[in-house]
Amino acid sequence: CETDECATTPSPCGMGQTCTDPNTASNKLHDFECTCDKDPNLKAIDGPATCDKDECTSSPCDAGQVCNDPVKDLSSLKDYTCTCTNGVVATGASAVCEVDECASTPPPCGPDQTCSDPNTASNKLHDFECTCNSDSSLKATDGPATCDKDECVSDPCGMGQTCEDPVKSVGSINDFTCTCANGVVTTGAAAVCEVDECDVTPPPCGTGQTCLDTNKASNKLHDFECTCDKDPNLKATDGPATCDKDECTSNPCGMDQTCNDPVKELTSIKDFTCTCNNGVVVTGAAAICETNECDASPCGSGQTCNDPDVASNKLHDFTCTCDKDMNLVQVDGPATCDKNECA
Repeated sequence: CETDECATTPSPCGMGQTCTDPNTASNKLHDFECTCDKDPNLKAIDGPATCDKDECTSSPCDAGQVCNDPVKDLSSLKDYTCTCTNGVVATGASAVCEVDECASTPPPCGPDQTCSDPNTASNKLHDFECTCNSDSSLKATDGPATCDKDECVSDPCGMGQTCEDPVKSVGSINDFTCTCANGVVTTGAAAVCEVDECDVTPPPCGTGQTCLDTNKASNKLHDFECTCDKDPNLKATDGPATCDKDECTSNPCGMDQTCNDPVKELTSIKDFTCTCNNGVVVTGAAAICETNECDASPCGSGQTCNDPDVASNKLHDFTCTCDKDMNLVQVDGPATCDKNECA
């Protein structure tokens, strides 16, 4: 049968297209052709042809620009326009608008800085320059310059000093001042204030000592001197001197003797005394007290005890002599006087 595919309603081709069915036989379907009225070269089989193309769909213009494609035909490409907000128009490409990056709000540079945009074309962004008003050699591109530096942040002054940086500029270094509590001022370095290390509470030296700080500069600490009042030759630096020494601490006397150091000073050595229970006294050494070892009856019955040297440092020298036989003698213990020969 005869079947004209173009005779259907609605037309199988789109608006502005012409439909042609070259073979209307019923067994020859899907062979109709759609041709664009605007351009006969644009056609398609078995469906509408693609006659139009809106080039603005791909966003070919830069941000802030208005795109317009006056002829939305495949045969008419690169006819779109890009329009800047200030009226500049470009056809077939993104427009080069005038964009002064320094005119933005808030300003891109920091306070007390001057902004300059050498190229205001819209495709030349991030090239603005910030220059410090205090020093034109200090500048930065695409952001604020570093113009200020407070040198007091690093604590360059000594303890108890006040730091002040009058010009907080990177181009003005070592202009900070250090002021002591007494008014001494130094520029560019820690001040040398007067600091008397002896003038503290409690005093750094011990009782009976004199403190002297020969150099009171704040950078000369731990140099004070302590001198013993009893003997100026006894002194120490940065701490109390050792003025006293009790010689009895080392137990120089013998057993059962009493030790006494009348003058406990380093300059008075060997003045200690050792006193025996019987009153014997020796100075500077252990005393030799009278100690008769026979008083303790160390010998057995029927024996005679004799201590030839009763000095306290001469012990264990007593003898025991048998009364029955004077030839039987034992030193430092009882003698053997009896012997059972039958044993």
